[in-house]
Amino acid sequence: MRRRMRSVRARATLAATLVVAVALVAAGAAVLFALRASLIGQADTEADSVARNAASALSNGFAYNDLDLPDGDENPVEVLDRKGKAVASGEDVEGMSVVAKESQRLNSVANDDAGDTDEGVADEEDALEAGDIADETWYGEGTATVEGETDDYRFAGVDVVTKGGVPLTVYAGAPLSAEQGAVGTALTAMLIGLPLLLVTVSGVTYVVTRRALRPVEGIRAEMAAITASEDLSRRVPEPGTHDEIARLARTTNQTLAALEASVERQRAFVADASHELRSPIASLRTQLEVGAAHPELLDVEGAVEDTVRLQRLAADLLLLARLDAGERSADARFDLAALVRTEAGKRAGDGVDVSVDAEAVEVSGSRGQLARVLGNLLDNAQRHTRSSVAVRVRRVGDWAVLEVADDGEGVPAGERERVFERFVRLDEARARDDGGAGLGLAIARDVAVRHGGTLGVREAAGGGALFELRLPAPLGER
Repeated sequence: MRRRMRSVRARATLAATLVVAVALVAAGAAVLFALRASLIGQADTEADSVARNAASALSNGFAYNDLDLPDGDENPVEVLDRKGKAVASGEDVEGMSVVAKESQRLNSVANDDAGDTDEGVADEEDALEAGDIADETWYGEGTATVEGETDDYRFAGVDVVTKGGVPLTVYAGAPLSAEQGAVGTALTAMLIGLPLLLVTVSGVTYVVTRRALRPVEGIRAEMAAITASEDLSRRVPEPGTHDEIARLARTTNQTLAALEASVERQRAFVADASHELRSPIASLRTQLEVGAAHPELLDVEGAVEDTVRLQRLAADLLLLARLDAGERSADARFDLAALVRTEAGKRAGDGVDVSVDAEAVEVSGSRGQLARVLGNLLDNAQRHTRSSVAVRVRRVGDWAVLEVADDGEGVPAGERERVFERFVRLDEARARDDGGAGLGLAIARDVAVRHGGTLGVREAAGGGALFELRLPAPLGER
Protein backbone atom coordinates (compact mmCIF):
# COMPACT_ATOMS: atom_id res chain seq x y z
CA MET A 1 0.00 0.00 0.00
CA ARG A 2 2.82 2.39 0.89
CA ARG A 3 4.52 1.63 -2.41
CA ARG A 4 1.35 2.44 -4.34
CA MET A 5 0.99 5.76 -2.55
CA ARG A 6 4.42 6.75 -3.84
CA SER A 7 3.09 6.98 -7.38
CA VAL A 8 2.10 10.34 -8.82
CA ARG A 9 -1.30 8.95 -9.84
CA ALA A 10 -2.14 7.88 -6.29
CA ARG A 11 -0.94 11.13 -4.73
CA ALA A 12 -2.79 13.23 -7.30
CA THR A 13 -5.97 11.22 -6.79
CA LEU A 14 -5.74 11.49 -3.00
CA ALA A 15 -5.04 15.23 -3.15
CA ALA A 16 -7.93 15.89 -5.55
CA THR A 17 -10.30 13.79 -3.45
CA LEU A 18 -9.32 15.59 -0.24
CA VAL A 19 -9.70 19.01 -1.86
CA VAL A 20 -13.11 18.14 -3.29
CA ALA A 21 -14.20 16.60 0.04
CA VAL A 22 -13.24 19.73 1.98
CA ALA A 23 -14.92 21.95 -0.60
CA LEU A 24 -18.10 19.87 -0.60
CA VAL A 25 -18.30 19.71 3.19
CA ALA A 26 -17.80 23.48 3.42
CA ALA A 27 -20.36 24.13 0.66
CA GLY A 28 -22.82 21.65 2.20
CA ALA A 29 -22.51 23.26 5.62
CA ALA A 30 -23.05 26.68 4.07
CA VAL A 31 -26.13 25.45 2.22
CA LEU A 32 -27.56 23.87 5.36
CA PHE A 33 -26.98 27.02 7.41
CA ALA A 34 -28.50 29.19 4.69
CA LEU A 35 -31.51 26.89 4.32
CA ARG A 36 -32.08 26.80 8.07
CA ALA A 37 -31.69 30.57 8.35
CA SER A 38 -34.18 31.11 5.53
CA LEU A 39 -36.78 28.76 7.00
CA ILE A 40 -36.34 30.21 10.49
CA GLY A 41 -36.79 33.67 8.99
CA GLN A 42 -40.07 32.56 7.45
CA ALA A 43 -41.15 31.07 10.77
CA ASP A 44 -40.26 34.34 12.55
CA THR A 45 -42.35 36.30 10.07
CA GLU A 46 -45.30 33.95 10.55
CA ALA A 47 -45.04 34.00 14.37
CA ASP A 48 -44.67 37.79 14.42
CA SER A 49 -47.77 38.23 12.28
CA VAL A 50 -49.88 35.99 14.55
CA ALA A 51 -48.57 37.66 17.73
CA ARG A 52 -49.26 41.16 16.44
CA ASN A 53 -52.76 40.26 15.31
CA ALA A 54 -53.56 39.07 18.83
CA ALA A 55 -51.83 42.12 20.35
CA SER A 56 -53.84 44.41 18.08
CA ALA A 57 -57.09 42.85 19.23
CA LEU A 58 -56.06 43.30 22.88
CA SER A 59 -55.06 46.93 22.33
CA ASN A 60 -58.47 47.56 20.76
CA GLY A 61 -60.27 46.36 23.89
CA PHE A 62 -61.18 42.79 23.01
CA ALA A 63 -61.76 40.59 26.03
CA TYR A 64 -59.57 37.56 26.55
CA ASN A 65 -62.42 35.20 25.72
CA ASP A 66 -63.26 37.12 22.55
CA LEU A 67 -59.79 36.78 20.98
CA ASP A 68 -59.81 34.99 17.64
CA LEU A 69 -56.68 32.84 18.17
CA PRO A 70 -55.50 30.33 15.53
CA ASP A 71 -55.54 26.58 15.96
CA GLY A 72 -52.85 25.44 18.44
CA ASP A 73 -51.42 22.83 16.05
CA GLU A 74 -50.55 25.53 13.51
CA ASN A 75 -49.72 28.55 15.67
CA PRO A 76 -49.87 28.10 19.44
CA VAL A 77 -50.58 31.42 21.25
CA GLU A 78 -50.42 32.42 24.89
CA VAL A 79 -51.10 35.76 26.51
CA LEU A 80 -49.19 36.36 29.77
CA ASP A 81 -49.57 39.04 32.38
CA ARG A 82 -46.66 40.69 34.16
CA LYS A 83 -46.38 37.79 36.60
CA GLY A 84 -46.00 35.29 33.76
CA LYS A 85 -49.48 33.85 34.27
CA ALA A 86 -51.35 32.76 31.16
CA VAL A 87 -54.56 34.80 30.87
CA ALA A 88 -55.46 33.47 27.42
CA SER A 89 -54.23 30.72 25.12
CA GLY A 90 -55.02 29.17 21.80
CA GLU A 91 -57.26 26.17 21.29
CA ASP A 92 -55.89 22.94 22.80
CA VAL A 93 -52.66 24.69 23.93
CA GLU A 94 -51.69 23.01 27.20
CA GLY A 95 -48.36 24.73 27.80
CA MET A 96 -45.46 26.56 26.23
CA SER A 97 -41.76 26.76 27.06
CA VAL A 98 -39.86 29.60 25.38
CA VAL A 99 -36.07 30.08 25.51
CA ALA A 100 -34.75 33.43 24.33
CA LYS A 101 -32.08 33.34 21.65
CA GLU A 102 -31.53 36.91 20.55
CA SER A 103 -32.22 38.59 23.91
CA GLN A 104 -32.78 37.98 27.59
CA ARG A 105 -36.21 39.48 26.96
CA LEU A 106 -37.79 36.03 26.73
CA ASN A 107 -37.64 33.74 29.75
CA SER A 108 -38.60 30.13 30.29
CA VAL A 109 -42.32 30.29 30.69
CA ALA A 110 -44.62 27.49 31.78
CA ASN A 111 -48.37 27.38 32.23
CA ASP A 112 -48.21 28.05 36.01
CA ASP A 113 -48.53 30.94 38.44
CA ALA A 114 -44.83 31.31 39.25
CA GLY A 115 -42.28 33.83 37.87
CA ASP A 116 -41.60 37.57 37.86
CA THR A 117 -40.57 39.72 34.94
CA ASP A 118 -37.21 41.44 35.12
CA GLU A 119 -36.75 45.12 35.79
CA GLY A 120 -35.86 45.97 32.17
CA VAL A 121 -39.11 44.46 30.92
CA ALA A 122 -41.12 46.31 33.51
CA ASP A 123 -39.49 49.56 32.52
CA GLU A 124 -40.31 48.97 28.85
CA GLU A 125 -43.90 48.00 29.60
CA ASP A 126 -44.29 51.07 31.83
CA ALA A 127 -43.22 53.17 28.86
CA LEU A 128 -46.22 51.94 26.86
CA GLU A 129 -49.50 53.74 27.28
CA ALA A 130 -52.98 52.23 27.22
CA GLY A 131 -53.77 50.76 23.81
CA ASP A 132 -50.11 50.76 22.66
CA ILE A 133 -48.20 47.89 21.05
CA ALA A 134 -44.40 47.64 21.33
CA ASP A 135 -42.51 48.23 18.12
CA GLU A 136 -39.92 45.56 18.90
CA THR A 137 -40.57 41.87 18.55
CA TRP A 138 -38.57 39.36 20.56
CA TYR A 139 -37.78 35.97 19.09
CA GLY A 140 -36.84 32.65 20.60
CA GLU A 141 -37.21 28.92 20.28
CA GLY A 142 -38.93 26.43 22.50
CA THR A 143 -41.62 23.82 22.69
CA ALA A 144 -45.40 23.83 22.90
CA THR A 145 -47.68 21.04 24.08
CA VAL A 146 -50.88 20.77 22.08
CA GLU A 147 -53.37 17.94 22.70
CA GLY A 148 -50.71 16.06 24.63
CA GLU A 149 -48.01 16.25 21.92
CA THR A 150 -44.93 18.41 22.33
CA ASP A 151 -43.22 19.86 19.28
CA ASP A 152 -40.55 22.45 18.53
CA TYR A 153 -41.62 25.96 17.56
CA ARG A 154 -40.14 29.33 16.74
CA PHE A 155 -41.77 32.00 18.99
CA ALA A 156 -42.33 35.72 18.66
CA GLY A 157 -43.13 37.91 21.68
CA VAL A 158 -44.89 41.28 21.53
CA ASP A 159 -45.65 43.59 24.47
CA VAL A 160 -49.04 45.29 24.54
CA VAL A 161 -51.10 47.41 26.96
CA THR A 162 -54.87 47.02 26.86
CA LYS A 163 -57.27 49.95 26.87
CA GLY A 164 -57.74 49.29 30.53
CA GLY A 165 -54.00 49.82 31.11
CA VAL A 166 -53.14 46.14 31.72
CA PRO A 167 -49.66 45.24 30.42
CA LEU A 168 -49.52 41.88 28.65
CA THR A 169 -47.13 39.87 26.51
CA VAL A 170 -48.37 37.86 23.56
CA TYR A 171 -46.34 34.82 22.52
CA ALA A 172 -47.10 33.16 19.18
CA GLY A 173 -45.31 30.20 17.68
CA ALA A 174 -44.64 28.88 14.19
CA PRO A 175 -43.81 25.18 13.79
CA LEU A 176 -40.21 24.19 12.98
CA SER A 177 -41.24 20.88 11.49
CA ALA A 178 -40.85 22.24 7.94
CA GLU A 179 -37.37 23.57 8.75
CA GLN A 180 -36.32 20.34 10.44
CA GLY A 181 -37.71 18.25 7.61
CA ALA A 182 -36.04 20.31 4.89
CA VAL A 183 -32.68 20.42 6.69
CA GLY A 184 -32.88 16.71 7.46
CA THR A 185 -33.70 15.88 3.84
CA ALA A 186 -30.86 18.04 2.56
CA LEU A 187 -28.44 16.51 5.10
CA THR A 188 -29.49 12.99 4.13
CA ALA A 189 -29.05 13.78 0.44
CA MET A 190 -25.58 15.19 1.13
CA LEU A 191 -24.54 12.21 3.24
CA ILE A 192 -25.57 9.89 0.40
CA GLY A 193 -24.35 12.01 -2.48
CA LEU A 194 -21.03 13.11 -1.00
CA PRO A 195 -19.41 9.62 -0.91
CA LEU A 196 -20.71 8.86 -4.40
CA LEU A 197 -19.35 12.15 -5.71
CA LEU A 198 -15.98 11.57 -4.02
CA VAL A 199 -15.76 8.09 -5.52
CA THR A 200 -16.54 9.57 -8.94
CA VAL A 201 -13.98 12.33 -8.53
CA SER A 202 -11.26 9.94 -7.36
CA GLY A 203 -11.99 7.52 -10.20
CA VAL A 204 -12.00 10.21 -12.87
CA THR A 205 -8.85 11.79 -11.44
CA TYR A 206 -7.05 8.46 -11.38
CA VAL A 207 -8.02 7.64 -14.97
CA VAL A 208 -7.20 11.12 -16.29
CA THR A 209 -3.88 11.19 -14.43
CA ARG A 210 -2.98 7.75 -15.72
CA ARG A 211 -3.71 8.80 -19.29
CA ALA A 212 -1.79 12.05 -18.83
CA LEU A 213 1.24 10.28 -17.35
CA ARG A 214 1.29 7.42 -19.84
CA PRO A 215 3.81 9.26 -22.08
CA VAL A 216 6.03 9.74 -19.02
CA GLU A 217 6.16 6.00 -18.54
CA GLY A 218 7.07 5.65 -22.21
CA ILE A 219 9.88 8.17 -21.76
CA ARG A 220 11.12 6.35 -18.65
CA ALA A 221 11.05 2.95 -20.36
CA GLU A 222 12.94 4.26 -23.39
CA MET A 223 15.53 5.97 -21.18
CA ALA A 224 16.02 2.70 -19.30
CA ALA A 225 16.47 0.89 -22.62
CA ILE A 226 18.97 3.52 -23.81
CA THR A 227 20.93 3.16 -20.57
CA ALA A 228 20.99 -0.62 -20.88
CA SER A 229 21.96 -0.63 -24.58
CA GLU A 230 24.31 2.39 -24.41
CA ASP A 231 22.90 3.39 -27.79
CA LEU A 232 22.72 7.17 -27.64
CA SER A 233 21.27 7.40 -31.14
CA ARG A 234 17.86 6.31 -29.81
CA ARG A 235 15.28 8.91 -28.84
CA VAL A 236 12.32 8.93 -26.48
CA PRO A 237 8.80 9.14 -27.98
CA GLU A 238 7.39 12.65 -28.25
CA PRO A 239 3.61 12.94 -27.75
CA GLY A 240 1.68 15.02 -30.24
CA THR A 241 0.39 17.35 -27.53
CA HIS A 242 1.79 20.76 -26.66
CA ASP A 243 1.86 20.34 -22.89
CA GLU A 244 4.62 20.01 -20.30
CA ILE A 245 5.16 16.31 -21.04
CA ALA A 246 5.73 17.02 -24.73
CA ARG A 247 8.24 19.71 -23.80
CA LEU A 248 9.91 17.25 -21.41
CA ALA A 249 10.24 14.71 -24.21
CA ARG A 250 11.69 17.29 -26.61
CA THR A 251 14.15 18.51 -23.99
CA THR A 252 15.12 14.91 -23.21
CA ASN A 253 15.79 14.24 -26.89
CA GLN A 254 17.82 17.43 -27.13
CA THR A 255 19.84 16.29 -24.12
CA LEU A 256 20.37 12.88 -25.72
CA ALA A 257 21.47 14.54 -28.96
CA ALA A 258 23.93 16.75 -27.10
CA LEU A 259 25.19 13.75 -25.13
CA GLU A 260 25.58 11.72 -28.31
CA ALA A 261 27.49 14.57 -29.96
CA SER A 262 29.69 14.90 -26.89
CA VAL A 263 30.44 11.18 -26.81
CA GLU A 264 31.18 11.14 -30.52
CA ARG A 265 33.38 14.16 -30.06
CA GLN A 266 35.26 12.43 -27.27
CA ARG A 267 35.68 9.30 -29.35
CA ALA A 268 37.01 11.33 -32.26
CA PHE A 269 39.22 13.24 -29.85
CA VAL A 270 40.69 10.04 -28.44
CA ALA A 271 41.21 8.61 -31.93
CA ASP A 272 42.83 11.79 -33.24
CA ALA A 273 44.95 12.17 -30.11
CA SER A 274 46.16 8.60 -30.45
CA HIS A 275 47.02 9.21 -34.09
CA GLU A 276 48.83 12.47 -33.33
CA LEU A 277 50.79 10.96 -30.43
CA ARG A 278 51.78 7.93 -32.44
CA SER A 279 53.90 9.88 -34.96
CA PRO A 280 56.23 11.77 -32.59
CA ILE A 281 56.55 8.78 -30.28
CA ALA A 282 57.40 6.49 -33.19
CA SER A 283 59.87 9.01 -34.60
CA LEU A 284 61.51 9.50 -31.22
CA ARG A 285 61.74 5.77 -30.63
CA THR A 286 63.26 5.20 -34.05
CA GLN A 287 65.91 7.87 -33.46
CA LEU A 288 66.73 6.46 -30.04
CA GLU A 289 66.99 2.92 -31.38
CA VAL A 290 69.27 4.06 -34.22
CA GLY A 291 71.32 6.05 -31.75
CA ALA A 292 71.64 3.04 -29.46
CA ALA A 293 72.87 0.85 -32.33
CA HIS A 294 74.91 3.54 -34.10
CA PRO A 295 75.76 6.41 -31.77
CA GLU A 296 77.39 8.34 -34.61
CA LEU A 297 74.03 8.48 -36.42
CA LEU A 298 72.02 9.85 -33.45
CA ASP A 299 70.04 12.95 -34.51
CA VAL A 300 69.94 14.82 -31.23
CA GLU A 301 68.28 17.90 -32.69
CA GLY A 302 65.53 15.81 -34.29
CA ALA A 303 64.95 13.95 -31.05
CA VAL A 304 64.70 17.22 -29.16
CA GLU A 305 62.23 18.60 -31.72
CA ASP A 306 60.08 15.48 -31.48
CA THR A 307 60.22 15.68 -27.69
CA VAL A 308 59.20 19.33 -27.72
CA ARG A 309 56.40 18.59 -30.16
CA LEU A 310 55.24 15.73 -27.95
CA GLN A 311 55.37 17.98 -24.90
CA ARG A 312 53.30 20.68 -26.60
CA LEU A 313 50.78 18.15 -27.83
CA ALA A 314 50.41 16.65 -24.36
CA ALA A 315 49.93 20.12 -22.87
CA ASP A 316 47.24 20.94 -25.48
CA LEU A 317 45.46 17.68 -24.83
CA LEU A 318 45.48 18.26 -21.07
CA LEU A 319 44.14 21.79 -21.50
CA LEU A 320 41.34 20.57 -23.77
CA ALA A 321 40.49 17.87 -21.24
CA ARG A 322 40.24 20.48 -18.47
CA LEU A 323 38.07 22.72 -20.64
CA ASP A 324 35.77 19.83 -21.54
CA ALA A 325 35.51 18.98 -17.84
CA GLY A 326 34.10 22.46 -17.23
CA GLU A 327 37.11 24.11 -15.63
CA ARG A 328 36.11 27.64 -14.57
CA SER A 329 38.36 30.52 -15.47
CA ALA A 330 39.83 32.58 -12.64
CA ASP A 331 37.90 35.81 -12.10
CA ALA A 332 40.63 38.46 -12.17
CA ARG A 333 40.75 41.86 -13.88
CA PHE A 334 43.75 42.89 -15.94
CA ASP A 335 44.73 45.12 -18.84
CA LEU A 336 44.46 43.23 -22.13
CA ALA A 337 46.78 45.71 -23.86
CA ALA A 338 49.54 45.02 -21.33
CA LEU A 339 49.13 41.29 -21.85
CA VAL A 340 49.43 41.76 -25.64
CA ARG A 341 52.63 43.81 -25.33
CA THR A 342 54.14 41.20 -23.00
CA GLU A 343 53.37 38.27 -25.33
CA ALA A 344 54.49 40.17 -28.43
CA GLY A 345 57.74 41.13 -26.72
CA LYS A 346 58.60 37.45 -26.22
CA ARG A 347 58.68 37.02 -30.03
CA ALA A 348 61.18 39.73 -30.80
CA GLY A 349 63.76 37.21 -32.02
CA ASP A 350 61.45 34.95 -34.05
CA GLY A 351 62.31 36.58 -37.37
CA VAL A 352 58.73 37.79 -37.98
CA ASP A 353 57.90 41.38 -37.16
CA VAL A 354 54.93 41.72 -34.74
CA SER A 355 53.52 45.24 -34.49
CA VAL A 356 51.20 46.21 -31.64
CA ASP A 357 48.56 48.97 -31.61
CA ALA A 358 46.73 48.67 -28.28
CA GLU A 359 44.63 50.90 -26.07
CA ALA A 360 44.07 50.05 -22.41
CA VAL A 361 41.01 47.81 -21.96
CA GLU A 362 40.34 45.84 -18.78
CA VAL A 363 38.83 42.36 -19.02
CA SER A 364 37.97 39.66 -16.48
CA GLY A 365 39.09 36.06 -16.60
CA SER A 366 42.16 33.85 -16.49
CA ARG A 367 45.27 35.73 -17.50
CA GLY A 368 47.06 32.45 -18.22
CA GLN A 369 44.32 31.06 -20.46
CA LEU A 370 43.96 34.31 -22.40
CA ALA A 371 47.74 34.48 -22.80
CA ARG A 372 47.49 30.98 -24.28
CA VAL A 373 44.82 32.21 -26.73
CA LEU A 374 47.00 35.12 -27.81
CA GLY A 375 50.01 32.83 -28.13
CA ASN A 376 48.11 30.39 -30.33
CA LEU A 377 46.86 33.21 -32.56
CA LEU A 378 50.36 34.63 -32.90
CA ASP A 379 51.81 31.15 -33.64
CA ASN A 380 49.21 30.65 -36.36
CA ALA A 381 49.81 34.11 -37.84
CA GLN A 382 53.60 33.72 -37.84
CA ARG A 383 53.30 30.31 -39.44
CA HIS A 384 51.26 31.61 -42.38
CA THR A 385 52.37 35.23 -42.87
CA ARG A 386 54.75 36.40 -45.60
CA SER A 387 56.39 39.31 -43.83
CA SER A 388 54.71 40.65 -40.68
CA VAL A 389 51.92 40.27 -38.11
CA ALA A 390 49.79 43.14 -36.77
CA VAL A 391 48.05 43.03 -33.40
CA ARG A 392 45.42 45.60 -32.44
CA VAL A 393 43.45 46.06 -29.20
CA ARG A 394 40.51 48.46 -28.91
CA ARG A 395 37.20 48.96 -27.14
CA VAL A 396 33.91 48.65 -29.02
CA GLY A 397 30.99 49.40 -26.70
CA ASP A 398 31.06 46.86 -23.88
CA TRP A 399 33.53 44.62 -25.70
CA ALA A 400 37.28 44.40 -25.79
CA VAL A 401 38.33 43.53 -29.36
CA LEU A 402 41.68 41.86 -30.07
CA GLU A 403 42.67 41.50 -33.76
CA VAL A 404 45.61 39.45 -35.07
CA ALA A 405 46.23 39.93 -38.80
CA ASP A 406 48.82 38.48 -41.18
CA ASP A 407 49.59 39.05 -44.88
CA GLY A 408 49.56 35.42 -45.90
CA GLU A 409 47.16 33.55 -48.14
CA GLY A 410 44.24 33.85 -45.67
CA VAL A 411 41.55 31.32 -44.88
CA PRO A 412 39.06 30.37 -47.62
CA ALA A 413 35.48 31.44 -46.85
CA GLY A 414 34.26 27.84 -46.79
CA GLU A 415 36.87 26.82 -44.22
CA ARG A 416 36.47 29.68 -41.72
CA GLU A 417 34.48 27.59 -39.24
CA ARG A 418 36.26 24.33 -39.90
CA VAL A 419 39.65 25.76 -38.87
CA PHE A 420 38.38 25.91 -35.28
CA GLU A 421 37.67 22.18 -35.15
CA ARG A 422 40.10 19.93 -33.34
CA PHE A 423 42.95 18.30 -35.29
CA VAL A 424 42.00 20.22 -38.45
CA ARG A 425 44.92 21.40 -40.64
CA LEU A 426 44.22 23.03 -43.94
CA ASP A 427 47.84 22.46 -45.02
CA GLU A 428 48.61 18.98 -43.70
CA ALA A 429 52.23 18.75 -44.87
CA ARG A 430 53.33 22.21 -43.65
CA ALA A 431 51.43 21.82 -40.38
CA ARG A 432 53.25 18.62 -39.59
CA ASP A 433 56.61 20.05 -40.54
CA ASP A 434 56.04 23.08 -38.30
CA GLY A 435 54.92 20.90 -35.43
CA GLY A 436 51.25 21.90 -35.46
CA ALA A 437 48.64 19.35 -34.45
CA GLY A 438 45.52 21.37 -35.34
CA LEU A 439 44.62 22.13 -31.73
CA GLY A 440 45.71 25.76 -31.30
CA LEU A 441 42.66 27.44 -32.81
CA ALA A 442 40.30 24.92 -31.22
CA ILE A 443 41.76 25.70 -27.80
CA ALA A 444 41.57 29.45 -28.49
CA ARG A 445 37.87 29.34 -29.35
CA ASP A 446 37.02 27.12 -26.36
CA VAL A 447 38.75 29.53 -23.99
CA ALA A 448 37.04 32.52 -25.63
CA VAL A 449 33.60 30.96 -25.28
CA ARG A 450 34.21 30.04 -21.64
CA HIS A 451 35.09 33.68 -20.99
CA GLY A 452 31.79 34.80 -22.50
CA GLY A 453 33.38 35.95 -25.73
CA THR A 454 33.74 34.92 -29.37
CA LEU A 455 36.52 34.12 -31.79
CA GLY A 456 36.15 34.34 -35.56
CA VAL A 457 38.19 34.84 -38.70
CA ARG A 458 37.73 37.00 -41.77
CA GLU A 459 39.87 38.46 -44.54
CA ALA A 460 42.39 41.11 -43.50
CA ALA A 461 42.84 44.37 -45.32
CA GLY A 462 46.13 43.14 -46.77
CA GLY A 463 44.57 39.96 -48.07
CA GLY A 464 45.66 37.62 -45.30
CA ALA A 465 43.70 36.25 -42.32
CA LEU A 466 42.36 38.42 -39.52
CA PHE A 467 41.37 36.61 -36.32
CA GLU A 468 39.10 38.67 -34.08
CA LEU A 469 38.69 37.88 -30.36
CA ARG A 470 35.87 39.63 -28.50
CA LEU A 471 35.71 39.62 -24.68
CA PRO A 472 33.17 41.29 -22.36
CA ALA A 473 34.47 44.57 -20.92
CA PRO A 474 31.51 46.49 -19.44
CA LEU A 475 32.25 50.16 -18.78
CA GLY A 476 30.60 50.00 -15.35
CA GLU A 477 33.11 47.47 -13.94
CA ARG A 478 36.28 48.58 -12.26
